[in-house]
Amino acid sequence: MLPSKVVRHKAGRFLPVILAGLILAACSGQGPQTSTVNIQGPVTASSAYYLQQAQQSSDDSKTDWQLLAIRALLKEGKYPEATQQLSQLPQQLSETQQQESLLLKAQLLITQQKIKDAEPLLAAVKTGALSQDQLARYYSLQIASAQGRPSLSLLRNYIAQEPLLKGTDHQGNIDATWQTLTQMSPQDVSNLVINADENVLQGWLDLLAVWRANAQDAEMLKSGIKDWQTRYPQNPAAKTLPTQLSQMQNYTKASTSIIALLLPLNGQAQVFANAIQKGFNDAKNGVSAPVAQPAAAQPAAADAAASTQPAAAAGSSADPISAPQQSAATAPQPQSQPQSQPAAAAPVSNAQIKVYDTSSQPIEQVMQQAQQDGATIVVGPLLKSNVEKVANSQTPLNVLALNEPEKIQNHPNICYFALSPEDEARDAAHHIWEQGKRQPLLLVPRSGLGDRVTNAFAQEWQKLGGSTVMQQRFGSTAELKQGINSGAGISLSGTPVNAAPAEPQGVSIAGMTIPAPQPGTPNVVSTSSGGGVDAVYIVSTQDELQLIKPMITMRTGSRSNISLYASSRSAQAGAGPDFRLEMDGLQFSDIPLLSGSNPGLMQQTSKSFNNDYSLVRLYAMGMDAWTLANHFNQMRQSPGFTLDGNTGKLSADTDCVINRKLTWNQYRRGEITPAN
Repeated sequence: MLPSKVVRHKAGRFLPVILAGLILAACSGQGPQTSTVNIQGPVTASSAYYLQQAQQSSDDSKTDWQLLAIRALLKEGKYPEATQQLSQLPQQLSETQQQESLLLKAQLLITQQKIKDAEPLLAAVKTGALSQDQLARYYSLQIASAQGRPSLSLLRNYIAQEPLLKGTDHQGNIDATWQTLTQMSPQDVSNLVINADENVLQGWLDLLAVWRANAQDAEMLKSGIKDWQTRYPQNPAAKTLPTQLSQMQNYTKASTSIIALLLPLNGQAQVFANAIQKGFNDAKNGVSAPVAQPAAAQPAAADAAASTQPAAAAGSSADPISAPQQSAATAPQPQSQPQSQPAAAAPVSNAQIKVYDTSSQPIEQVMQQAQQDGATIVVGPLLKSNVEKVANSQTPLNVLALNEPEKIQNHPNICYFALSPEDEARDAAHHIWEQGKRQPLLLVPRSGLGDRVTNAFAQEWQKLGGSTVMQQRFGSTAELKQGINSGAGISLSGTPVNAAPAEPQGVSIAGMTIPAPQPGTPNVVSTSSGGGVDAVYIVSTQDELQLIKPMITMRTGSRSNISLYASSRSAQAGAGPDFRLEMDGLQFSDIPLLSGSNPGLMQQTSKSFNNDYSLVRLYAMGMDAWTLANHFNQMRQSPGFTLDGNTGKLSADTDCVINRKLTWNQYRRGEITPAN
C-alpha cells in the first residue's frame, strides 16, 4: 500500500488535467462548435454523407453541409433531390454561403436548359469573393451556358479558367479554346474587337493565323508554330499545345503509291460503281482538281446514318435520281457563284490504282488481298454492309469508305465519305438557320427515307440552338393528285420530330459535371391556325413537287412569307421553263458541279451519262474521293481542314465523317440563279 503522502502527490498532479477536461466539456456544452466545413473547396464525398452530417450538425454548420450535399447531388445527377435541398436553405445566408448558393442554382438551371434564367444568377456572382475551386466552377458554368456556340465571350471564359486547372482538365481547356477558334470563320475572327491588354487572346488569334496560313505544308506549320512560341512564351498554348496541333507536329503525308479501289463491279450497283470509278480515274489523270484549304470546320454530325443503298443516291435518296437539265441560259453562271472555283488541271499522278470487285467475294478476302498486294490506302467499299465489316475488322490500312455505317466508329485510320439524304438534310438545316428562319416544317414522304431525313435535320437544328422541329408526311402521287383535285391544299400543320439525340457533350471540369441540355417538345403549330411556321423543307421527287407547291399556295396564298426549300431529289432532268416558272421563289440544293462551278466539265460529264444527273453526282463523288485520299492524313489530323470539291465544300469532323456544304440555287422568273 502506498503512503498517503504519495497518493496525495499523484492526485495533485492529475487534478489540473481533469479540471481542464471539465472546462472544455463545459464550453462545448454552452454553444455550437465553430464549423470546419469548407464549402469553397472541392466535393470529395457522397451526397448521403453530407446529408447525414447536415442532420447531425448545429445551425451554424448545417447550412454548409447542406450546400456540399447539393453539390454532390448535382454531381451524381440527382436533380430533383438537389432542387428540394435548395428550397430548404435558410433565408439568411452568410456572404460565402450566398455566393455558393448562386453557383448551385445557376448550375441546376443550366442542366435544365434554362439558360436565360441562369444568366442573371451568374451575373450576380462576386468573382472576387470566390476561391480558386469556385472560380473554376464559375467559368465552367459560363462556358456551359454558351452551349458550344463560338463567341468572344466564350473565348474569354476559357482563357480566364485556364490558370485554375491542372492535368487533364488543363489540356481539355486548351483543346476547347482551340476548337472554339477553329469553328469561327475568318470573317468572324476579323470582326472580333479585343482590348489592348488581352495579350493571351491576341496570342491565340495569332496562332490561328499561323495555322490557317500554313495548314497545307507540315514543315511550314512546324516552323510557324516554333516562331509563334518564341513571340508568345507566356501564352498557355506555347507551353501546352492543343492536342490537334501537337499531332500535326508529327504529321507525315499518307502514302498513295498503291491505291486499292473497292467497288461492286457486278449486279445492281454496277452502274453506280462505274460512275465513281470514271470520276476517280479522271481526277487521277488531271481532268479537274478541287482546292484544299484551311478554314473553319463545319459542325459535327455525330449520329449520321448513310443510305442503306450504295451512295448512289448522291445526296438525295436511297434510289438513283437525276437532276434538271440546265441550258447555258438557265444554269447559274460561274462568275456569279459565291463558292470557290476548282483549280486548273492537276499534274497526272504516278499512283497505281488496283480495282477490286466486292461483289464477287467476301469483303474480308478483298481487304486481305489488297494488303498482300501492297496497297497503302483503300478507297471503298461502297455498300453499307461492307463498310460496317471493314470498320469492325481492325485493318491496319488507311480506309476512305464510300458510305457510312449505322453507328459511326472512330478509328484513326478510317474516314467516311457518303452522299446521303441525311447529309443534305444537315446542310439544309444550316442554310435555313443562316437565312434567319427559326420555325421550320419538314414535308417528307411516309417512308424510311422520310424518317432518316427528319432525324438528321432535327438533330442538326437542335445543335444550332433551334427548338424541336415539326414534320408533316405525304403519301403517293395519286394521293397528292386527289388532294389537289378536291381543293384541299396542304395546311402546313405538323407534329414534333422526336429525333434520337446525338451523344451528349456535357461539360466536366473542376469536379463538376454539367450534362448536355435536353431540348423540350413544343406544341403543334400550323399556319392555318396562326402558328409560326416560317420555312418548309421539302424532300420529294420532281413530279411530287409539281403537286406539292401549288397545294401549299392554295392554303397560304401566293404572297405568303413562308420560304420554301427543296432537296436535290426534286432536281431532275427535263425540267422546262413552265416548271421553273411554277417553282418561282423556291430554293433547292445541289452539288457544285451541277450548279455551274465548272460548266465545261458539267457539260462533258452530263453528255457522257445521257443527262442522268444521279450518275453525274456519283462521278463527282469519284473525283472528290481521289482528292480526299490524297489528303487523308490532313483530314485525320488537321482541325478545320476543308476542300472545295465537286460534291460540295468538304470538311471532316472528329470521327472523320466528311460533311458537305452544298450550293443553293433559286427559281426566279423562269431562271435558275444562286440563292442569296
